[in-house]
Amino acid sequence: MASSDELTAELCARAARLVVEDGMDYAAAKRRALRDIGPQAGRGATLPPNEQLEDAVREHIALFHADTQPAELQALRQLALRWMERLAEFRPYVGGAVWRGTATRLSPVLIDLYCDDIKAAEIGFLNLGITFDSHSDPGDDETVLTVEARCPELGEMVSVHFIVHDHDDLRGALKPDARGQSWRGDAAALRQRLVPPPPAEGGAA
Repeated sequence: MASSDELTAELCARAARLVVEDGMDYAAAKRRALRDIGPQAGRGATLPPNEQLEDAVREHIALFHADTQPAELQALRQLALRWMERLAEFRPYVGGAVWRGTATRLSPVLIDLYCDDIKAAEIGFLNLGITFDSHSDPGDDETVLTVEARCPELGEMVSVHFIVHDHDDLRGALKPDARGQSWRGDAAALRQRLVPPPPAEGGAA
């Protein structure tokens, strides 16, 4: 039987492939990977934390998508920024793979909105003529407004999910992960990530 560390590594690798190749979210990918491994996982197997799965996602991208992923990430960040600027009154913060840098063309754009009135976002979308679907998960107070938006840089439609929160939730949302990295950023922070890095010293003139 595989050791705990070997099992976790296999779970991460399988889940990372599902995230990158099938566009699954982390929670669903981890559950699917655990089912795929089957009985050898053992009873009570512990799913890896998101940070560990994110490391595996980065490794998978580096091995199989290093030539295409940077441009796809840039395109999705540009799309996110356009929507954040359009909806600035609702205090948007981009999160998920687009913010963390692991997005591919299959990744949805996740934008958190922090509103004084939870219903204000839906009213604002209607006033702006934005077509959206609204839903909330059972037992969850958060409302998700989903827009299918065209991404010109990718030449295809992308799902943009706006998760509506109470304004008071913002302080907790800005806490970093276990490694001190932020889970989300505002428009100003996203613009900084869109700025291309300076050329390396000693490069061609």
